[in-house]
Amino acid sequence: MKPLILVTGGNGRFAQILKKENKILNLKFLLKNELNILNLKSIERCLLKYKPKMLFHCAGLSRPMYIHDENISKSIDLNIIGTANVVKVCSKYNIKLIYFSTGYVYEGEKGNYSEKDPVKPFNNYGLSKLGGETSVLMYKNSLILRITMMEKPYPYKKAYTNLISNFIYHEDLVKILPNIINKKGIINIGGKKQSVYDFVKKTKKNIKKDKLKKNIDLPLNQTMNLSLLNKILKK
Repeated sequence: MKPLILVTGGNGRFAQILKKENKILNLKFLLKNELNILNLKSIERCLLKYKPKMLFHCAGLSRPMYIHDENISKSIDLNIIGTANVVKVCSKYNIKLIYFSTGYVYEGEKGNYSEKDPVKPFNNYGLSKLGGETSVLMYKNSLILRITMMEKPYPYKKAYTNLISNFIYHEDLVKILPNIINKKGIINIGGKKQSVYDFVKKTKKNIKKDKLKKNIDLPLNQTMNLSLLNKILKK
């Protein structure tokens, strides 16, 4: 039988796609009522009950982005304190931890950021995910995935022509996960470097063009260097 992997945040956007699309991994999806990342006893109880080989930490707070400005307490609790709690218990029982982070930990000005580049999040969401990363990095039996990911279909009517990124869809990440989860450290995860508009129009033909104004506090080159990912996938 394949080793068991627990997934926190079982009702989240990515977890739902993972549950639907996964054909390889032996996954057990956990909801908040069974594993509450803000409760150490809850986490420990689950790990002792299921005795997993790995844990995918997908639980947390993401969109809408403004929530990280309007409710920083919730952002800190779910993305920083909750992640630290998961690290504490995984380290206690030596369970491999895979942390689903974001490319937003990079500054987003020059682009082509490698895993070894300095990090400087450009918004509170990125800061909250970086806060989670710091605790994960203290635990050596771990892997951080810095992902630039989008749901399909694209949820907006317009897409930027001048914002360059490495977006991939949730389904694309599901396909490559089995090839990377045995690694440790940090891996940038994404797709082809292109504008958000060029990325979206392949699957949403009626998408309209939009352009970011310079006074908007959103960097225009959020691309990551994917050399490490491509090297792993080629093997």
